[in-house]
Amino acid sequence: MIQHLPVLVREVIELLSPKEGGIYIDATVGLGGHSEEILKVIGQDGKVIGIDRDREALRRTAERLQDSRLILKQAKFSGLETLLDSLGVASADGILFDLGVSMMQLKDTARGFSFLSTERLDMRMDGTDPCSAWDVVNGYSEQELIRVLREYGEEYRAPRIARAIAWAREKKTIDTGAELAEIIMRSVGRSGRTHPATRTFQAIRIEVNREMQELEAGLHSSLKVLRPGGRLCVIAYHSLEDRLVKNFIRDNARNGLLRPLVKKPVVPGTGETRENPSSRSAKLRGAERL
Repeated sequence: MIQHLPVLVREVIELLSPKEGGIYIDATVGLGGHSEEILKVIGQDGKVIGIDRDREALRRTAERLQDSRLILKQAKFSGLETLLDSLGVASADGILFDLGVSMMQLKDTARGFSFLSTERLDMRMDGTDPCSAWDVVNGYSEQELIRVLREYGEEYRAPRIARAIAWAREKKTIDTGAELAEIIMRSVGRSGRTHPATRTFQAIRIEVNREMQELEAGLHSSLKVLRPGGRLCVIAYHSLEDRLVKNFIRDNARNGLLRPLVKKPVVPGTGETRENPSSRSAKLRGAERL
């Protein structure tokens, strides 16, 4: 059983400020940690719409929470407005985006997110999507790989890693996460505590799932979905996501559409990072719809 530790949960509830009878959207419900806390304060007439791309996450959350006030649906951020229309929901009092990959996905070696995975490279959050990590690693040109690694991994060694991948796949396809991690480690060496394949795996995962494009679509949808006084909260785990969120809030504050709730991102305290080391890179930002 995977222990579920929602990140910055107290801080999220404080910023989101859920009210009795409100409608809240947990756009990345995962295993339902944040939704569970929202349900505690919205009363019998409140509702949480929990959305995820991952069918397995939705199944586990349905089993774990079993609450009639929680509506669980499979969807992407770009499908948020269409989904709410289908549910007859005109507006919401709050939206939470908790970005990145979950521990459940990382621990499931069959999903191919991990350096240790000996299963076929996949990394799709939604297994029905057409493009997998195997397709990127084995099908993208060397120049396309360099672009992905630079743009989404901010990997300064991108040319060397892309060349190593191209050489390796001339002999045989690169089929598993473990194979890919070994190729990267041989090409750039290892120093420090961070695995040398970290940025590459991040970049490929973002490319496969179109995470930046989906985040941008979700943020723009939040402006249409939130009622005046409704709140937007976003937890980001790397600089690309956080920069996009920061700029979105800043630009829409200038446009008179949002009011920032924090001057600087809220980060986990030492107690939380000690209990849940994967939370250490989390940054929470929030804004209120005007």
